[in-house]
Amino acid sequence: MLVSWLMGTSTTLERDVRAFLATALESTNLQNLGSRYVGKVRDVYSQGERSILVATDRQSAFDISWCSVPLKGQVLNQVSAWWFKQVAEIMPSHVIDVPDENATVVRRLDMLKVEIVVRAYLAGSTSTSAWVNYSQGVRSFCGNTLPEGLAKNQRLPSGPILTPTTKGEHDELIAPSEIVARGFATQAQWDEISEKALALFGHGQEIAAARGLILVDTKYEMGFDKAGTLTLADEVHTPDSSRYWIASSYEQRLALGLEPESLDKEFFRLWLREQGFEYGGPKPQITDEVRVMLAMKYIDLHERMTGERFVVPKDPDISARLQRNLREYQVS
Repeated sequence: MLVSWLMGTSTTLERDVRAFLATALESTNLQNLGSRYVGKVRDVYSQGERSILVATDRQSAFDISWCSVPLKGQVLNQVSAWWFKQVAEIMPSHVIDVPDENATVVRRLDMLKVEIVVRAYLAGSTSTSAWVNYSQGVRSFCGNTLPEGLAKNQRLPSGPILTPTTKGEHDELIAPSEIVARGFATQAQWDEISEKALALFGHGQEIAAARGLILVDTKYEMGFDKAGTLTLADEVHTPDSSRYWIASSYEQRLALGLEPESLDKEFFRLWLREQGFEYGGPKPQITDEVRVMLAMKYIDLHERMTGERFVVPKDPDISARLQRNLREYQVS
């Protein structure tokens, strides 16, 4: 049942979201913006020393693209843009401009071949998550030693830990020592990477806590610019790259053995599991009600985090709007 957490505006907002069910941005084919690469969620238009990241409404989970969630791309792009500004004093980002609700223009970087994952709780439902590995008996986790007797969704007693993964069709856990041994980074580079990642996460936790949220875990992508400066890339602290729980109900639900109230795509992963889905099994039908539920959760996080009202576009033709707003970035 859809929770009316947006008080009196929820009914109106839900109605507006439903209006975009048929026009959700599943893909783009924008003209004269360079070569296009289609990722899980973003379409990337490359122009040599810069790229244009277009956040679509595609919803992925367990490395599978399932459906589109109306206005999700706008939430991801705007939340990420907001966070890049919040963490600018910790490290620079690749952002050049945000010319559209769904698009960000970025500088080209020499990207690291690993994703830097930071975790503060024993949570998750994927093959690389802390809880799944712990429940299977793993106690040495990416170079971190986990004690016996921990419960699902419990805060890690040691504080946040780094659990990097490789990049590819299926991410794989990797220890920092192996990152250095395989030449993905030097020891000095990894020391800086880990220091920055923990600083970003700590700052993110502080801001989230002030808004009644728990930043549970997240992933960062980083690269080096032409001057060799370590730079934050892709997205930061979005509901796709991060796990958020509602703080006020966390302790009670943990004590009852219930899943925390989440405002991220973990809700969708858990819903899939409830429908009997496992890797490689039959895929459940994604109804419009589930799509709207997801959209409302994404929008809820946007408003809680930024403190700004989410503005639903008046024009349902998002592709046409993108083409207009990106006109100055056309290359031919």
